[in-house]
Amino acid sequence: MKDYKIRVCITHGDINGVGYEVILKVLEDTRIAEMCTPVVYGSAKIAAFYRKGLDIQNVNFNQVTSAADAKDGVNNIINVVDEETRVEPGVATAEAGMAAYAALERAVADLRAGDIDVLVTAPINKKCIQSETFMFAGHTEYLEASAGDGDKAMMLMCSDGIRVALVTTHMPLSEVAAHITKEAVTEKIFALKRSLQRDFGVDAPRIAVLALNPHAGEDGLLGREEAEVISPAVEECRAKRVLCFGPYAADGFWGADSYRHFDGVLAMYHDQGLAPFKALAMDEGVNFTAGLPVVRTSPDHGTGYDIAGKGVADAESMRQALYLALDVWRQRRRYDEARRNPLRRQYYDKGNDNVVLDLTKDDDVVD
Repeated sequence: MKDYKIRVCITHGDINGVGYEVILKVLEDTRIAEMCTPVVYGSAKIAAFYRKGLDIQNVNFNQVTSAADAKDGVNNIINVVDEETRVEPGVATAEAGMAAYAALERAVADLRAGDIDVLVTAPINKKCIQSETFMFAGHTEYLEASAGDGDKAMMLMCSDGIRVALVTTHMPLSEVAAHITKEAVTEKIFALKRSLQRDFGVDAPRIAVLALNPHAGEDGLLGREEAEVISPAVEECRAKRVLCFGPYAADGFWGADSYRHFDGVLAMYHDQGLAPFKALAMDEGVNFTAGLPVVRTSPDHGTGYDIAGKGVADAESMRQALYLALDVWRQRRRYDEARRNPLRRQYYDKGNDNVVLDLTKDDDVVD
């Protein structure tokens, strides 16, 4: 176990959005620096600009050149952008995209090097950040490529009462059906199960799987994906002792609050899962990137250009993102420690008294 507080990297995101405002409002609570060591990857000059403009007086930063030099008990900041970078609250600019990428690139490098423990990202503008070095649909895809080590990322939206994962994420709706395959659904069910166990401490998670088509296809009248793809995937996972159920018609599932009976919900596409999630938990929702060796969270809102620089942004989602990152980091350590040297599973062959045989363990089959 490390003998110092968990080092939390916070990337500043789009500098023309609400990123700095929600970061400053979270760090204004002095208890944050007592429970972890915050390290903001951004700009002390830009932080000062927003601090003055928003009249947030109680946040000071210790400027360091590397995360290894971060001090416990205070807020730290690493300058990763040029001093001449322009700030234009509420305006989407290529310069802001470059600043967002500079913070993310440095943070991921330090995360992989072990200089920081967890990553919390402020919102980015997915179009502005595009460049020759960033050609991804968002944070999730970038982190899978740069920090996944071959593992596949899964977007998991979380709050106290609901966790929603997605089979497909950032893609046009017209392309979704082609990506709903038995293999893809099965893979995501197992990935959600593993995350609920390792990251959230749910030993035997119950997972609801949503349908793709209206009314779950209406016995083929409104689509065949349920009968030919999703149901077979659910049945295969159940045969391997995963407690998954469905496919459920999405409108009735959300309308009847059926999500309350499950530890996780697997939606087929972005808005099917995120629209109801944000309606239910917008203020405190968190975007967690499951499935990767690193821990990354983010608030569940965007850049908020329409309110940037006005002092009205709600920081609760960013606060919960930081809390969840700490919780997942600790839970993973507990989970891994408990399973570091497990006893081999054994059973008695009924046909041969007192003969003990090894039972090979498959993590996806035997709980």
